[in-house]
Formats: sequence, C-alpha cells, structure tokens
Amino acid sequence: MNLNRRDVLAATSAAALGSLASGSLKAGENRTSTPKQARVRFCLNTSTIREKKLGLNVIVDLAAEVGYEGIEPWIREIDIYKKSGKSLSDLKKKIADHGMRVESAIGFARWVSDDDAEREKGLEQMKRDMDLVHQIGGTHIAAPPVGMHGKDAPEIDLLAAAKRYHTILDLGRETGVTPQVEIWGPSKNLSRLGEAVFVAVESGHPDACILPDVYHIYRGGSAFDGLGLINGAAIHCFHFNDYPATPPRLEMNDSHRVYPGDGVAPWKEIIGMLNAIGFSGAASLELFNKDYWKQDPKEVLEIGLKKMKAVFADHS
Repeated sequence: MNLNRRDVLAATSAAALGSLASGSLKAGENRTSTPKQARVRFCLNTSTIREKKLGLNVIVDLAAEVGYEGIEPWIREIDIYKKSGKSLSDLKKKIADHGMRVESAIGFARWVSDDDAEREKGLEQMKRDMDLVHQIGGTHIAAPPVGMHGKDAPEIDLLAAAKRYHTILDLGRETGVTPQVEIWGPSKNLSRLGEAVFVAVESGHPDACILPDVYHIYRGGSAFDGLGLINGAAIHCFHFNDYPATPPRLEMNDSHRVYPGDGVAPWKEIIGMLNAIGFSGAASLELFNKDYWKQDPKEVLEIGLKKMKAVFADHS
C-alpha cells in the first residue's frame, strides 16, 4: 500500500490519536487553554557556532559557562574528537561534571532509503552512530529522511517508512540510544509534522518519538496547531529557532534562521501548545545563521539562551 500525501493528511488526525495522542479535549476547550506549564531544559545544538570549529571539549565548557543544561552535538564532531586521540569517556565525564546532558545528536544514516543496499549500509551507520552517542552519555539521536530528501527522490511509502523506523528503534533498544523521526521542511519526504507523526504512530513501537523544529514545521507548510494533537512525552527534543517575514516560505533555507523571538513565528501559539501537551523535554537552539557564525561564540550562546527563555517566560 503506497500512501500519497493526500492520503496521509487525511489519515493523520486519526492516527495521531493513537500512541502519540495527548488526550481528548472537553467540549469547547481550546488546546492552548490548558493551564499547564512546559518544563523544559535548555540545550545547545552545536551548529549554532559551527564555523568557529572550537572542538567539542571547548564547546561543552563554553555552553556550561553560559548556562545551558544540555548539548546536542553532530556525529561528525564526535568523530573528529575521537580521531584526535581524545577519550570519549573523558568527554562524557566532562559533560556530567558540568551537570549537563547529551540531549540528542545529529547524524545522517540512510535508514529510510528505498534502496535495499543503501538502507543496509544506513543501518550499519546508525548502529555505529548510536554507539558514539552512548559513549558520551547520550540517549537520543536524530533520524532525518536522508537519502529520500532530494527533489528527485521518489515519494516515500509512509507505511514502509514506519516499518523501517521500527527497525532502527529496535537498534536503539540494543544500544540505549533512541532514534527520533526528524522533520525536514524542504525535503521531498517527511517535510510535514503529520508525516512524521504518522511514521512514529504506525511504527507500532513503544519508543517511537519525533524531533520537531520551529523553522522546519513552517518551511514544510504545517500548522503549529498540529502540535496540540501530540503527547508531550513523544517529543524528547525540540529544535528552537525563528524565521523572518522574508523571503517567501518556499525560498527559505537553513541560513535564514534567527534567534527565537526575532522573527515572525507565532510564539504565543507554539508555547501554548507545548504547555497544553505537557512538553518536558529539551529546547535545543539550532541555528545556521552566517552572521552569527562571524560573531563571538560566547555572545551568540548568551543571546540565544536569553531569547529561548524569554519566549517561554513571555507566553506561559
């Protein structure tokens, strides 16, 4: 059975009320009206200061000094650290000594590819990446639609994607690192919130979860209101950023991301949804802004943390 996007969007509302559902609402209740407050940990995705090439040990110290509670490194950075002769167990201890957590990690294993040989290599890479994350104390890793994201990629069968996601969730059980279905807004596949939720629900796995992103939800064309259908426990990490009013949505790319609150994202709605669904995971600052890359990294981290905290404080 090959589901196209029209099928998925029609089915997602019902599917989302399965294992990822946040519960029914009372008659007339607005999803943003629940008086809960999201309990979040503030995390740094290392892409935010990537071009400074500081090294993971330096970034961890800097993030801790600024006040971040967690870090989200990229697999290639862990590789570089390891290949330099440094000990991953020492890095794990450094992170723990700072009272920080490795909330997630960014990898690019081709777990969802339609090509059997490519997918098999992707599974091997995913297992290796999970092991690296586990060695530094991490428990989660991103699972983006690499290999099925380009404009020439075929439209993916989401039921097949769900089955493949189940496979890497089983790998996660073996390694202690859970993969999160990541939304990529410009991608040919898994560009919409509903598609990621569908794959997670239909995987039929108790560890299923998604990795949303403010920019990617907007870039992919999904409404933020959809967050209200998701159980907050199904989101361990949420990428925080903002987007400007221009250029038009379909012309945006990663470099257009700005600090939370500096763009036009509907933060009252977003934070209201996260409060309502009981989100208690990591808000991870993930930016690729070339202007920020030129600036002092400590200042960038300080501004980013201040602005993440502000969007919660101002709208909770």
